Amino acid sequence: MRVLIAILLLLLQTMGVASDRPNIVFMLSDDQAWNGLSVAMHPNVSGSKEADFHTPNLEKLASQGMRFSAGYAPASVCSPTRISLMTGKSPAALHWTKAAPPETGHKLMEPRNIRSIPANETTIGELLRKAGYATAHYGKWHIGGGGPEQHGFDESDGDTGNENAYQFKDPNPVDIFGMADRAAAFMEKNAKVKKPFFIQLSWNALHASENANQATLTKYERQLKGENRKRITTAAITEDLDTGVGRIMEAIDQLGLFETTYVIYMADNGAGGGKKVLAGGKGGVWEGGIRVPFIVRGPGVKPNSWCHTRVVGYDLFPTFCEFAGIAPGKMPKGIEGGSIASLLKTAGLGEVKRPREELVFHFPHYQGDAPHSAIFVGDLKLLHFYEDNRDELYDLSKDIGERDDLAAQRPAETKKLRERLDKYLAEVDAQFPSPNPNFDPHQPVEPKERGGKNKPGKSTTN
Repeated sequence: MRVLIAILLLLLQTMGVASDRPNIVFMLSDDQAWNGLSVAMHPNVSGSKEADFHTPNLEKLASQGMRFSAGYAPASVCSPTRISLMTGKSPAALHWTKAAPPETGHKLMEPRNIRSIPANETTIGELLRKAGYATAHYGKWHIGGGGPEQHGFDESDGDTGNENAYQFKDPNPVDIFGMADRAAAFMEKNAKVKKPFFIQLSWNALHASENANQATLTKYERQLKGENRKRITTAAITEDLDTGVGRIMEAIDQLGLFETTYVIYMADNGAGGGKKVLAGGKGGVWEGGIRVPFIVRGPGVKPNSWCHTRVVGYDLFPTFCEFAGIAPGKMPKGIEGGSIASLLKTAGLGEVKRPREELVFHFPHYQGDAPHSAIFVGDLKLLHFYEDNRDELYDLSKDIGERDDLAAQRPAETKKLRERLDKYLAEVDAQFPSPNPNFDPHQPVEPKERGGKNKPGKSTTN
């Protein structure tokens, strides 16, 4: 009897703690530039927003929460970011650094990636479910392994890829509103039984931008008359996505969960800087490929606040664990992120405590550029290129556009950062490109087919 009473008391305590824990709604957009919203992502950079696009709900989210001016996706392409977010580890450590198939005919041969999340990786879904959360993943999964329900999620749309973006059109462009409705139903169901929930909405947008609602397309055809078709459709699908974000925010409000729910919004990778603000784009670790919109609203977060501390997507794994009351010792080994919860409580002031001071982005592939890596320490960023063993150094506090290479002027710092980059990559057993014995510099490289990017029926890349 005493044992039974003890078990009942433990269960009651667990239920009480669980009901006091905040809900978490994490929204991940696809291929969205840092300055691709109508809300600025830096208070002192005039080009940090897209004046011709209309995202009023994200403007509202930013006014209610904190904007991270230096928020980064773990990778400059899709699947590596997604597996990193799920595991709290960097793509380099996971051996998944590119989404598209390797390109051939270059001076170097790309390393082969894993193509599915391993069964032995512990996901954030598994940890939160074990801690008493209801868990759901809607939208684009794109990391295999049997889909979200094999990796800690109670509900999902299955083992999906880019194909989902193309089959949904007006009045439900790329399933934006369908996903919002399913998420709202999941929130309502769990709110009724006072169970905390974690929902990840991996939006298909901005893929298949031509599937935007016709009314939105017509608006931008008039507004952006004379501009290229891609910019018009991107503007339209961006606004449709913002409408979906608004439906999520409205559902949270109607259920009376505003005060107890964290809402996080970021992109899976950059899409170029637009208007020459940031260098590079998707498939490269220049700022345009990895710096992304990053907004957080929730309990204790000062409205309309800014944080200029550098944060990265895999910081969310330990952050969500801290929200849920999961002790650091309960997290799996090899977590590379650090919780940003303290930044949210201190109006954005402070630093993120990670196992390592430096942040590293590793892309040993051809796509937006030749194989290269980047390391950040403070405001300094070093880029290393593997074809010619070249280093470039930038001070992002003065040169966010990476236009003034300081490597020749500051050789000691360049050398030190390169050594730290090499040390990190060795410690995580990162993969590298290797010499191509059949390389012919006189033979032009055939452009690689990018299936899945804007082609119906394709789902294996990006």
